[in-house]
Amino acid sequence: MSSKVALITGITGQDGSYLAELLLEKGYTVHGVVRRSSTFNTDRIDHIYRDPHDAGARMFLHYGDLTDGQNLTNLVLDVQPDEIYNLGAQSHVRVSFDAPAYTVQTTGVGALNVLEAARQLNKTKPTRVYQASSSEMFGEVVETPQSETTPFSPQSPYACAKVYAFHQTVNYRKSYDLFASNGILFNHESPRRGETFVTRKITRAATRIKLGLQDKLFLGNLDAKRDWGYAKDYVDGMWRMLQHDEPDDFVLATGETQTIRTFLDYAFESLDLDWQKHVEIDPRYFRPAEVDLLLGDYSKAKAKLGWEPTTSCRQLAELMIQSDMDLAKQEAGNV
Repeated sequence: MSSKVALITGITGQDGSYLAELLLEKGYTVHGVVRRSSTFNTDRIDHIYRDPHDAGARMFLHYGDLTDGQNLTNLVLDVQPDEIYNLGAQSHVRVSFDAPAYTVQTTGVGALNVLEAARQLNKTKPTRVYQASSSEMFGEVVETPQSETTPFSPQSPYACAKVYAFHQTVNYRKSYDLFASNGILFNHESPRRGETFVTRKITRAATRIKLGLQDKLFLGNLDAKRDWGYAKDYVDGMWRMLQHDEPDDFVLATGETQTIRTFLDYAFESLDLDWQKHVEIDPRYFRPAEVDLLLGDYSKAKAKLGWEPTTSCRQLAELMIQSDMDLAKQEAGNV
C-alpha cells in the first residue's frame, strides 16, 4: 500500500470521485479542492468521505478556486502532495459558448495556476502533475484516428482553453523540469456523469419514460460521432501516467466511435423502448461550431502504460441505464 499524498481539483466531479476511490484503495491520503457555495455538491464522494477529525480519515476537503492562484499555491505548499491531479474546469462544451470568459479563466488560466503552484513546491519537494486534456482539442479533425501527434483545431471556447492548458503543461515540463503529463481523454461516461451531458441526459430520460414520468426527450445533432469509454477505466489511466518513469502526453480512448443515434439505440433497446417515438430535435442544442467525428488511438498508452479500456459502449449504456432506473424508481415512489 502507498503512503503517498495526492491533491485533486474537481474532486466532486465524475472523474474526481472515481479517482479519489482508486487512490484511497491504493493507500493514498487524498486532499480535494471544492468551491465554496451555499449548498453542498459532494454527492459523488459522500460515500467515501469520513469525518476529517477521525484518526483513520485519509481524505480531506479544502475550499478553493482554480481562478485564485495564491490560494492554490498556499494549499499546495501546505499539503505537500506527491501527485496533483487537475480535473477541475468548466467542462461543458455547449455552456462554454454562453460563458466563454469564465470557461477560459477556470479551464485555461486555472491550469496555469495549478502548474505555478506545483513549480513552487517542486523547488523543495518533487511533485508530479496530471493535466486533464480533452479530445475536444482536435475539433475539426485533420486525421482519423487522432493520436498524440494529431494537430489541434479547437472548435469551442472550452477546447481553446484546453489547448492553452495543454501547451502550458508541456512548457512547464520543459522549462522547469516539472513532472507534468497531459492525459488527452476522449469522451468517458458513467452513472456519475452530469445530467446535462448527452449520454446521461439520454439514460435519465429513457428510464423516466419507461416509468411514465416523462414522454419526450429533446436533443440536438444525433449524427455527431464520439469515442465513448467508461470513466472508471480512464482514472486508472491518469494514475498510471504519474507512475511512469518520464512525464509524457497520452491519449486514452476506446478506438471505436458511435453516433449519438447509436447510443440512443443501446439505451432505449435495453428497456424495450423505441426512442424514435420519444425523441425530438431542438435547434437550441446545436453548437455554433460542431465537432463531427472523434476517434482516439490509444496505442501509446497501451504500449507504455499497459492501459486499455475494458468496457464497450453498449455495456456502458446498459450500466448507466441500470443505475438511472434505480433513480427513476425512487422518483416514481415519491410522486
